[in-house]
Amino acid sequence: MAPALPRRTLLQAALLATATPAMSHAVGDSRAVAAALPAPAAWTLRPFDLKDVQVGQGLFTAKRQLMLDHGRGYDVNRLLQVFRANAGLSTGGAVAPGGWEGLDGEANGNLRGHYTGHFLSMLSQAYASTGDQAYADRIRTMLGALTDVRAALRKDPAVLSATGRFGTAAANVRGSYQYVGLPATVLNGSAAITLSAWVRPTHHADWARIFDFGDDNTRYMYLAARNAGGVPRFAITTAGPGAEQGLDGTAALPLDQWSHLAVTISGSTGSLYVNGTRVAQNASMTLNPSSLGTPTNNWLGRSNFDDPVFAGVFDEFNVWSRALTAAEIASLQSSRAAASTAGRGTLASYAFDETTGGVFADASGRGLTATLRRTWGGPSHPGFLAAYPETQFIDLETRTTSDYTKVWAPYYTAHKILRGLLDAYLATDDARALDLASGMCDWMYSRLSKLPDATLQRMWGIFSSGEFGGIVEAIVDLYAFTGRADHLALAKLFDLDRLIDACASNTDTLDGLHANQHIPIFTGLVRLYDATGETRYLTAAKNFWGMVVPHRMFGIGGTSSAEFWKARGIVAGTISDTSAETCCAYNLLKLSRMLFLHEQDPKYMDYYERALYNQVLGSKQDKADAEKPLVTYFIGLTPGHVRDYTPKQGTTCCEGTGMESATKYQDSVYFKKADGSALYVNLYSPTTLTWAEKGVTVTQTTDYPREQGSTLTVGGGSAAFELRLRVPSWATSGFKVTVNGAAVSGTPAAGTYFAVSRTWQSGDTVRVTIPFRARVEKTPDDPGLQTLFYGPVDLVARNSSTSRLQFGLYRNAALSGDLLPSLTPVSGKPLHYTLNGTEFAPFFEGTEDPTHAYFRRTEPKVVLGATDSGVTNAARSDGTTLLDEIWAGAPFATKAALVTRVRSTVNSWVAAGLLSQTDGQQVVTTAQNASYVS
Repeated sequence: MAPALPRRTLLQAALLATATPAMSHAVGDSRAVAAALPAPAAWTLRPFDLKDVQVGQGLFTAKRQLMLDHGRGYDVNRLLQVFRANAGLSTGGAVAPGGWEGLDGEANGNLRGHYTGHFLSMLSQAYASTGDQAYADRIRTMLGALTDVRAALRKDPAVLSATGRFGTAAANVRGSYQYVGLPATVLNGSAAITLSAWVRPTHHADWARIFDFGDDNTRYMYLAARNAGGVPRFAITTAGPGAEQGLDGTAALPLDQWSHLAVTISGSTGSLYVNGTRVAQNASMTLNPSSLGTPTNNWLGRSNFDDPVFAGVFDEFNVWSRALTAAEIASLQSSRAAASTAGRGTLASYAFDETTGGVFADASGRGLTATLRRTWGGPSHPGFLAAYPETQFIDLETRTTSDYTKVWAPYYTAHKILRGLLDAYLATDDARALDLASGMCDWMYSRLSKLPDATLQRMWGIFSSGEFGGIVEAIVDLYAFTGRADHLALAKLFDLDRLIDACASNTDTLDGLHANQHIPIFTGLVRLYDATGETRYLTAAKNFWGMVVPHRMFGIGGTSSAEFWKARGIVAGTISDTSAETCCAYNLLKLSRMLFLHEQDPKYMDYYERALYNQVLGSKQDKADAEKPLVTYFIGLTPGHVRDYTPKQGTTCCEGTGMESATKYQDSVYFKKADGSALYVNLYSPTTLTWAEKGVTVTQTTDYPREQGSTLTVGGGSAAFELRLRVPSWATSGFKVTVNGAAVSGTPAAGTYFAVSRTWQSGDTVRVTIPFRARVEKTPDDPGLQTLFYGPVDLVARNSSTSRLQFGLYRNAALSGDLLPSLTPVSGKPLHYTLNGTEFAPFFEGTEDPTHAYFRRTEPKVVLGATDSGVTNAARSDGTTLLDEIWAGAPFATKAALVTRVRSTVNSWVAAGLLSQTDGQQVVTTAQNASYVS
């Protein structure tokens, strides 16, 4: 294990690190040899690659195939649209997905780019799992485009030529943040003027400027393609918006059509022309361009306010030092200015005929060359890669409060892109992916390493704006490839010390924190422990896990309410329509998996089974859709809640993680000991493992959890290893193992692993029997509010009522304590049951049925073996009932054992004055006379 290194030592070492050498990439039709992430020495177990575990027919198959089909069919150029636009490249007519991945989405699209990273991870997992070249082709398309985007961002912007009104024109893609800067003397102090432009708007944003000349938002002169009323507006002022002297059009400019606009000022009269027709006149103007002096900002397409950049195409722009006549303006409609009666502009004349470069020639004779620029200048480092400008990252460094309309988790988005690139490299060995990922981290290090520690602590502590997702895990993974000290130093720059220190000391400070902002931090801390050996990191992660599971966990494995945590032990009090954000379950699974690789505590895999087989599977709708992955954001646990598989505006974080989950269901079914001495079977799932080092395969045949067990068959050659089979914590009796039909000695204990050690031969068969039983789980803050489980499966009531349903379950409970006999199975529908006319179904079914995940437990009478004693089921002050105390003694080997338990419990309650002698005897008599399911 590496020795612990202080953060500043790492930073100093980073200064000596050399840059990653340039990498080439090869493209071939055959499946690439995947790159391998070096396994840390701290891992006592090793995971298998996705390609080594093939998914068979079973519970995962249909949902996985739906996502594979979605990944194969979706046009990745739509995802690349926002990246290409940001770099000023052609988007090829692609339409961005919208929602969080588009400019019109929530918070101005400030999270765009994140979903593209998720999609790249999904494609990478799909390719790794299936070997289907269609996924590799899409990955290569995306890597090629992102490489082009980074290259474009490294340079000054270049013209994007398009077909013009008369010849060639200059296009400005929406989202490019590009504009044309004109020399300061363009207006030349003229009192009389005509400004003329051909434009083809491609978006209807209000207040986007065709031109704007001014110094700030006090002194300016502009022409907007569309004002708040949707029509063109010209205005001039020297005293701000309230003093504007303006001209408003009468109709909106049509999108994707050429329009000619001209403004003339002469004396006190200003006129606005649209397509040769005067649409507005103001004869009381006291201002003209000379009133502005020599403006500092002389822009085409950009505003002196915080307005959108003009999206569309510019053809000719001309400026004359006089007011053209109506006839002259009419002549501009059918020909270029040079061929019209007006002639070229005498102050400036730009034809936009250029097809390369970023400058535009002035044909007026004044030599006023115009320049294409970005509103934000350009990247601070050549490794920068994003779907929006660097401005959010810059703003965060001085920000003290959260405002996601200004800054929405830029390092979170950077993480998704970085993770997608690393996954692409792991799947395809395409060096472009590693080069892009390394460049991103070089850029981040160049920014963050200059900041004081206090600034970093403030940044990472800001809700939402400072969220950085699992970026530390991704950076440490990159470091495992590059070995560069600055990459490891970068990972440590994300340390949020107050959170780490609290969790390391096992002090629970989670109340009021945003859940998904913090869960992935701890997976990164475990990876930092792997790289540095600092036990503080691992201890913090282990303690944090224990603060969430089970103390803030719903039965399905999810956590959070409206994305936040409440106090420890508050579960019923957090049930709402916005419970269990799906990303939280995804990230808790990652953390559980990571911790288990270090320490084989079965509780981590018990949780993994719970969350995977319930929330994660249930979050994916069981139907196909070409446009959306159909994954929940929240899973409401209120009565009668209907799951929303098309949440918010789309392309949300949970849809992103949902795509990933559905293409890696098999990633934790099997692990191997680091020394190859043992194979861990963590999940019972129809899969075939290829263990190349041992020269064997292990095939699981099962319909689990519709089948109560699994059969494992060894194939290939002969190999000696210990087979470790997980005994779920809920499997309290009856867990059995046979090898080739013979029972294996030993006593399996719930919540452990049962070991079978031998030299395995091809054809050896292991049968695992795992009897299910129905049980309830109570919320800690309201024990009467319960959820029903059968084995690993959470069963939810399907009922449209929005009131809390009430059920009793002891009525026909078995001697084993199994509550299932109180329910009636539904013929032809495995794991479906009815109780009091209400159907219970597995949570994992992705339907739109109204469900009740929790119900109110009511057992008004003492009923044993379906026989009603007529006695009221008394309760203690803490809510524990007589029946609760009786059945707490289950399982009972015989009826006599149950009767003995009834008698002793009754005697205790009678002695305590909680039950009368007569009622107590009636309960005992009922127990003696009743019949029970064994």
